[in-house]
Amino acid sequence: MTKPLAIHPVILSGGAGSRLWPLSREHYPKPLLPLVGDKSLLEQTACRLDGLPAVAAPVLVCNEEHRFLTAEQLRRIGKPAAAILLEPVGRNTAPALTLAALFLLEQGQDEVMLVMPADHVIPDIAAFQAAVLQGSQLAAAGQLVTFGIVPTHAETGYGYIRKGAALDSGTGAYQVAQFVEKPDAATACSYLDAGTYLWNSGIFMMRASRWLEELAQHRPDILKSCREAYEGGTRDSDFRRVAAAAFKACPSDSIDYAVMEKTDRAAVVALDAGWSDIGSWSSLADVSSADVNGNVVRGDVLTHATRNSLLMSHHRLVAAVGIQDVVIVETSDAVLVVNKDHAQDVKEIVAQLKLGARDEHKFHRKVYRPWGAYEGVDSAPRFQVKRLTVNPGASLSLQMHHHRAEHWIVVTGTARVTRGEEVFILSENQSTYIPLGEKHRLENPGAIPLEIIEVQSGSYLGEDDIVRFEDIYNRVEK
Repeated sequence: MTKPLAIHPVILSGGAGSRLWPLSREHYPKPLLPLVGDKSLLEQTACRLDGLPAVAAPVLVCNEEHRFLTAEQLRRIGKPAAAILLEPVGRNTAPALTLAALFLLEQGQDEVMLVMPADHVIPDIAAFQAAVLQGSQLAAAGQLVTFGIVPTHAETGYGYIRKGAALDSGTGAYQVAQFVEKPDAATACSYLDAGTYLWNSGIFMMRASRWLEELAQHRPDILKSCREAYEGGTRDSDFRRVAAAAFKACPSDSIDYAVMEKTDRAAVVALDAGWSDIGSWSSLADVSSADVNGNVVRGDVLTHATRNSLLMSHHRLVAAVGIQDVVIVETSDAVLVVNKDHAQDVKEIVAQLKLGARDEHKFHRKVYRPWGAYEGVDSAPRFQVKRLTVNPGASLSLQMHHHRAEHWIVVTGTARVTRGEEVFILSENQSTYIPLGEKHRLENPGAIPLEIIEVQSGSYLGEDDIVRFEDIYNRVEK
């Protein structure tokens, strides 16, 4: 019996998902959200190979800002990563894959990589796994394999792959004849009618050494920068940081443009598994269960004479009357209303938020930190109120502020407070004051979450007014 090939999942989790604002934000992006089902898209991706033999622990590549959230989600589902490689800046998928390949070769592992974006939905796991097993044989033989989605309609939002000669009769594997850019509507219809085109999924399989060989031939500049960044990096607990300066100097390019469109060893495996990249609110509606009126409803929502709409409430009652083909998404600090036909244009609102120097594209009202989370309660000039939740055994950094003082009131749990040279315990309903410029730290020595109400007062209350002296999470000052 042939020994099963080892498969190394490489999960790329670098996108911001701006078209899914206001749920997806820079500091809590699309892959971390449970958009379809109870698991986040990242968790679903990490579980997608469950049941297959010889699947190794995943290698993740993600933005440094998301490292603790990513690690916690993998821990929650019992799938710790072989490595979490941290990108100081985004440089698209080709450099991200190169870092993963360098890591695997350093470990002496040159079996097959399965490269998956962290933000896809694939309902038919059996069909996906069957395609993966087929692709693994091709990849082991030196092919650079991609997966082409069998199209269900004339889609203008995806790139296409034109099938070439069959590699093995009846298996659904073909040589790649051509990669095609996103078409206009008429061209997309002609592709669908031809029956020789597949949607470009962005999922790949190949050996690490083969990827680096092809990259050396077609984009040696990317390989050089990534080698310098990887070899000059450091290990930080469960994470591997690459050298920031070298990686920032790396050209930005996709796997497709850098190699796949140039190699003569590209193969495509047809995949019919209900795939979606959840690229917009309308595509989320398409893969979600609807009621008899065609509405996808989540949360506290009431409707009347409403059809074919996506209605999501997270904090307040949403009532919709007499609308059709509309998306309404309510969060604690923003409400989006958009016609489904304009769902792709939500990114223009995000662009306006950036131009206006606002923070709603970056953060939710509740912001997660490695020690827990904080949530804004109230704010006005010279003061703001936050609710802090500190996990059992967790600790904020030893820090000080140049422009603000803080009052802490314990609501639930036990707090260990460092204030200057003092260290003392606070219990429920007790409070303390941290003067401006005083070194301080907040810890939770107990077994239950610590809830604190923090009242900040001062001339400047931005999150960047933090000077860290000690930090158990090795957060780097920006």
